[in-house]
Amino acid sequence: MSLEPFLAVFVITQFRKNLKNDGLVEKWNKYLNIGYFIAIGIFFFDVSFSAHKVALVFAHLYFLGVVIAPYYIDELKSSKQLAFALIPYAVAGLISDILEKWFPTFYDNHENTIQSLVIFSLIWAFSLWMINRKQSKALENERRQRFAEQEQNRMMAAMKVNLESEVRERTAELTKQTEELQLALSELKSTQAQLIQSEKMASLGELTAGIAHEIQNPLNFVNNFSEVSIELLEELKEEILDKLPDDVKEEADDIISDITQNLSKINQHGKRADAIVKGMLQHSRATTGKKEPTDINALADEYLRLSYHGLRAKDKSFNAGMKTSFDPELGKIEAIPQDLGRVLLNLFNNSFYSVTEKKKSLAEGYEPTVTVNTQKIKSASGANMVQITVEDNGTGIPQKVLDKIYQPFFTTKPTGQGTGLGLSMSYDIITKGHGGELKVETAEGQFARFIITLPTGNVEAA
Repeated sequence: MSLEPFLAVFVITQFRKNLKNDGLVEKWNKYLNIGYFIAIGIFFFDVSFSAHKVALVFAHLYFLGVVIAPYYIDELKSSKQLAFALIPYAVAGLISDILEKWFPTFYDNHENTIQSLVIFSLIWAFSLWMINRKQSKALENERRQRFAEQEQNRMMAAMKVNLESEVRERTAELTKQTEELQLALSELKSTQAQLIQSEKMASLGELTAGIAHEIQNPLNFVNNFSEVSIELLEELKEEILDKLPDDVKEEADDIISDITQNLSKINQHGKRADAIVKGMLQHSRATTGKKEPTDINALADEYLRLSYHGLRAKDKSFNAGMKTSFDPELGKIEAIPQDLGRVLLNLFNNSFYSVTEKKKSLAEGYEPTVTVNTQKIKSASGANMVQITVEDNGTGIPQKVLDKIYQPFFTTKPTGQGTGLGLSMSYDIITKGHGGELKVETAEGQFARFIITLPTGNVEAA
């Protein structure tokens, strides 16, 4: 009985194991099973029939064919080491059995040599098989370790992705919280500034009210007695001067005229001082009004017409064109209507004054015009804002004084026609009282444009 069928089964089993590691066992499973059946068939053929020599040769050839298969089939190349170990034994066993069965005399004469060759090939096969097994185990361990590392890397990559996602979510949450805190801080600072301004204005109002009360009484005496003195001098000139001798009449007339002129100047500057005191009271007065939903379009239209008709009542020759462009979707905003009306009235009065002065110096063809626009805009941070533009084609503002126009008591109007408190008061009301912005754009001799930007507050524009 030959060992080759059993060895063939062993080799095919090793093929199956290597193919399984390479992921090819399903493709070759059918052929491996056929190999098992052939080996089993050779075994039964060897033990069941009398043709022992034929079965023996066939078993050797089949085993040799199985062993050399990795050299011809690429998908079995991982088993080349096993084939390299068993080929010498397969060849030596085949030669030994052929010589023993068909050439007994030659075999008997060289039996020791032939058996030594077979034993050596068997030792060679066993040694290489053990080495190959050890290497296979090392490779398997390395493969498992590499797979474990890959699995660990995959898990780490998945954890990294999850951590990055969590970091992004946390960062977005922190960014949102930071923005909310910054917005709350900005609102807090704005409220704080408004409260400080209100307290300052209240304190200043109390102080100036006391000062004005003390100044107003002597100032009234100065104005009243100057007017009365002028009237008395007029009576003196009309009734008593003619009764004086001619040699002193002319001299007395000159003295009376000088005194009258001086009293007129005193009266003029007294009234100027009275206007300044009233302007100071208006500028420093702390508003008692609260913010409420305010229709900006209606407010601007009302104070534009109030300014125009007020100037017409003072000067019948006054005339100017008015253009309005009100955004119908503007809606209402939170504001103090009385204070905002004072600002608009001051800007309209300045614009009408500017176009009137320009008309005096120009010939026919100039049409004095004051234009008022309102519109919704977005701030840099995306907040809803309302913009009011007051523009005139008057004398404009000289560049050299542009930085001073918001200073208290600074005015570009002639002496006696302005207190220099209108724009200063307007700037404080817009910036400190409403948290808005007041800007000016101008070209001397061409135009002046004042731009008011106000937040809508809790009442959103429509």
